[in-house]
Parts: sequence; structure tokens; C-alpha cells
Amino acid sequence: MDDNLIKDKKILITGGAGFIGSHLAEKLVDQNQIIIYDNLHRNALKYTGLIRHKNCQFIKGDILDLPKIFASVDDCDIVIHLAAIAGIENVIISPLKTLEINLMGTYNLLKAINGKSKKIKRFIFFSTSEVYGPFVYQAQEEGMTTQGTVKEQRWAYSTSKIAGEHWVYAYYKRWGLPAVILRPFNVYGERQVGESAVNKFIVRAIKNEPMEIFGSGNQIRAWCYIDDMVSGTLLALQSPKAIGQIYNIGNPEGTITILELAKKIKQLAGSKSEIVFRQRKYTDIELRIPSVKKAENDLGFSHKVNLDDGLSKTIEWFRKIRNKR
Repeated sequence: MDDNLIKDKKILITGGAGFIGSHLAEKLVDQNQIIIYDNLHRNALKYTGLIRHKNCQFIKGDILDLPKIFASVDDCDIVIHLAAIAGIENVIISPLKTLEINLMGTYNLLKAINGKSKKIKRFIFFSTSEVYGPFVYQAQEEGMTTQGTVKEQRWAYSTSKIAGEHWVYAYYKRWGLPAVILRPFNVYGERQVGESAVNKFIVRAIKNEPMEIFGSGNQIRAWCYIDDMVSGTLLALQSPKAIGQIYNIGNPEGTITILELAKKIKQLAGSKSEIVFRQRKYTDIELRIPSVKKAENDLGFSHKVNLDDGLSKTIEWFRKIRNKR
């Protein structure tokens, strides 16, 4: 991959003030014009110098504001759509808002760029690994997705993302939108401002506070460091093979139980925290491990950062932030 191939482009990143979006913007801003569209519900921009960069424009806006979306997408070469309600706690508290923002926000953006697909060189839609349901091992992109039972509010998120995938693919087929769908698997790293077991464990570990595990701790995840997620996205922006395709982006070698993750973070942080167990009050993902062979074959993707190194970098960043306060 040659990052220099993506240059002199006008790139709109919805949700660009968030964790993944801010990292993508940083990677692209020196050689492109970046428009970050975000309502600052989760603000990772404050940890960067992006707002002061001459190539970066920030638009504070709601993804449901159709006129503002229409204006923001004008003359863009690339659109990266990250804006969404995510995180199990947010989804369970407000499933209606989750559905509204994730469904109608995606529809608004697609409607805004419709008719401009000849100008737009690539549209990246960030979906989720949750579309595979509560048990998936070596998840493959062409395999089955699941919406889950309607009475479990958690599945409002994955259902909204599955619907978003269908919308994006329909625009690709009907209008020739050069779209790519990405399904991230448990991304973590510096500036993670949303919900994640990794950042929750780290924050408590560096304070020597109890590290809470909900349920048995036997839930299994494959953790992907942010640099690898960014790398996979940049490859999807460049590869001609990617158009009209869906890709898992993750690190199967970063597979570990939640309990072992807590122990590892405690050890790497040199923490005196106690690991405690709490009753789980929601449906959880018990097993989630991707296959990334399609991304490897089509895009040349490979994960570079192992779990220990990624966690160590993340712990160091959270510790620096705490010391500055």
C-alpha cells in the first residue's frame, strides 16, 4: 500500500471526530482536503491538532440534518461514513435513537451523494462485526448475518447496520456508487472515546481501581489495534477490487477471553487493581473471531501490531492523558 496514492482529494468523514475517524483524518490530512462532519457526541479531536491543520475543515452537524449533509458532500471525491450510535450501553438506553440515527443518517448521506456518484471515487461504509450475531468463529463475509430477537434491545444496533449495508449495496447496484463495506472487529487503541472493555480496563488499572467484568469473563474476542484498522481502510480506498465488496477488518491472532484480557492489562500496566465480577444484565457476544482472508487476498491486508504491543501503547497513552489533567 502506498499512502501517497490518496492525495489531492476532497474527503468527507462523517463521525470524523470519533476514535477511528480522527485516526483516519490524521493519516490523510497532509495530502488531502479533509472535511470532518460530527456533532461531537464523542470528541477525540481534542487530543489532536487536526482543527488547526490548514487542510482540515470541521463542520458541527447532525447526520439527520439533510440540508447540511447535502452541502457538506458537495464536490467530494471520497466519503467515509462512520457517524452512528454505537456501544452496548448507548444502544440499550436508546434503541429508538440508535435506529433513527444509524438508519436515517445513512439514508440521508446516500441521498445526498446520489447523482454525484460520477464525482465520488469511493464510498466507505463502516458496518460492524455484530451483524454476525452472538456466536461466530472465523466469520466470512459471504456467510449469514442475523438481526437477533426483536425483544433484545441490543440488536437494534446490528439490525440498523445490516439495513445500512443493504442500502449501500443497493446504491452500488442501481447507481454505480463505488461503495465498500467494512466490518471492524473489536478495534482498540489511543483516543478511544467510546465504550470498550479495553479502555474501561485500562482506565481502572492505571488508577488501581477494581476492574469490572460482567458475566463469567469467558466471552471471546479478537482485538484489532487502531493502526491495523486504518491500514485496512486505506487499502479499501485504493484497491479497484474493493468496489462492491464487504471486508472483515480485524486481527484473529489477538483472540483472548475477557478475563484474560483484564489480567493482561493489569500485568502490562503494573496495576494493583482487583478483578471483580458483576452480574450481566444484557445479552452479550459469546464468541467473535473473524476470517480476514478476503481482505488479505483482495487488498493485501495484514495485521502488524500484536496484542501486547498494542495494549502497551494504549496504556501509555491513557496514562499520559491522566497525568495532564
